Amino acid sequence: MTQQDERPAYSARIREMPTGDRPRERLLSLGAKQLSDTELVAILLRTGVAGEGVMNLASRLLHEFGGLLGLSRTTVSEMSKLRGISDVKASHVLAALEIGRRLGIRDPDERPMLGTPEDVYNHLGVDMAQLAQESLRVVLLDTKNKVVAIRSVYQGTVNSAAVRVAEVLRPAIRENCPAIIVVHNHPSGDPTPSPEDMVVTRRIRRGASEMDVELLDHLVIGERGFVSMKRQNLGF
Repeated sequence: MTQQDERPAYSARIREMPTGDRPRERLLSLGAKQLSDTELVAILLRTGVAGEGVMNLASRLLHEFGGLLGLSRTTVSEMSKLRGISDVKASHVLAALEIGRRLGIRDPDERPMLGTPEDVYNHLGVDMAQLAQESLRVVLLDTKNKVVAIRSVYQGTVNSAAVRVAEVLRPAIRENCPAIIVVHNHPSGDPTPSPEDMVVTRRIRRGASEMDVELLDHLVIGERGFVSMKRQNLGF
């Protein structure tokens, strides 16, 4: 099992978080590339709403619309229907996403390349370790293992009965991506894969092979780090 250092307990409100863990301060000290999607969106939103901190609001917004890609395809009116999202907040988020889209068109080489399980964890770990429910996401990769998109496929119990292989693979087929990495979290904090996780992995791997899509890895993320099922030869 490969583990990272244990992160401090999550605090719902920015002012209650240690200064070094606040998104804006982390950006200033580490640079924007080191921040999670949730942290970046939280900076754009600036404030939460009554009873809900900005980090929770950012996480809820991302989940509601299927991540950054889903957000980029929505409108101000659609986004502002979500509790806590005003027209102003929605405009800030959409403007930032449009800038990113235009930059991506100009320089596609800037898309992150995921060459190791550690790369995947650094890209998704902060977001997914904080989720109160299980979530399964599919990372779509091109021929150079650069990220094309990240799609949220399941929210809730991730087990062999609930997970449909076709749903997991559909984003890769639609985007014509040759490889995927599956990532899901354990809200218990323990990233040790369960027997159900191994069953799901074997099913996805078989289905992917039939569709000429390569399942490169399945990561399980918890508060105490992550486990690469490929590295541990679990389900592979």
